[in-house]
Amino acid sequence: MKVCNPAALLLTLFLCHPAAAAEDIEQLPLTATFVISGGYWESGAEGVAGGDTAVKAGERGYYKLVAIRQPDRTARIHLQMVASGQSGLRLVESVELEEFTAIKPYVTGIRPESMTGVAATPGFFATVYLKTAPDTDRVEEWTVLIDELGDIRVERASN
Repeated sequence: MKVCNPAALLLTLFLCHPAAAAEDIEQLPLTATFVISGGYWESGAEGVAGGDTAVKAGERGYYKLVAIRQPDRTARIHLQMVASGQSGLRLVESVELEEFTAIKPYVTGIRPESMTGVAATPGFFATVYLKTAPDTDRVEEWTVLIDELGDIRVERASN
């Protein structure tokens, strides 16, 4: 039995399909300065309906946090819920986090809670590093937290 090296397989797929990889990356807007994904969510047996979208029963997925640069160099931060299944990826919902929009931040970075992979429990946690004026050296830390029930909290980090 031959064992396949996963890294070699991914490299081979990327090299064999460079047009597909280039097409995907070209769809990313140039104004997206930071994009992270992490955490996870799952629906129950009954599914969930919300807004214009619906999460199917037993569906799972992850979260994405995206900073989009504006013409004045501030950023708008969007939280996305992405379904991940056998049929591929599907955007379930995308919302602008108004707590950030209200302060017109200059985002200097976004980091997930962990780089170790999928957490043991549903939810999401990330830290957003920002300035409230472009000429200041003072960087503030804000947290974006989604608990296991899907409730979202955005607040200034307390050390």
